Amino acid sequence: MRGNGRFSVMRLILAFKYAIQGIRFAAKSEKNFQIHIFAALFVIILSFFLQLDKIEWIFMMISIFGVMALELVNSAMERAVDLSTDKILPLAKQAKDLAAAAVLIYTLMAVLIGFLILGPKIWELLS
Repeated sequence: MRGNGRFSVMRLILAFKYAIQGIRFAAKSEKNFQIHIFAALFVIILSFFLQLDKIEWIFMMISIFGVMALELVNSAMERAVDLSTDKILPLAKQAKDLAAAAVLIYTLMAVLIGFLILGPKIWELLS
């Protein structure tokens, strides 16, 4: 730790404050993040209802929070690219497309994990 302990604690508090501001901003203004929040809440409620075991919960939480974190990184990337140029440049478009592709790939993995964990439980419940 640099400086006295109080300075470090204050920096930590500010870091949390800024991170929470970022989450609030995304929840209010980012349509895709709002969709992810809705889907996450739905899956979490369904998971409680289906009584997942500890390992299943771990996979579900990694999937849910991973998608949301990657969506925040994607939004940050889009803003950084937009700050750097107001023109439509091939490299700027590629940067945005690649960040969006990362979210898509992780989301597909999360959906597959959801089907593997929740699917058999739902099927059993309906049978």
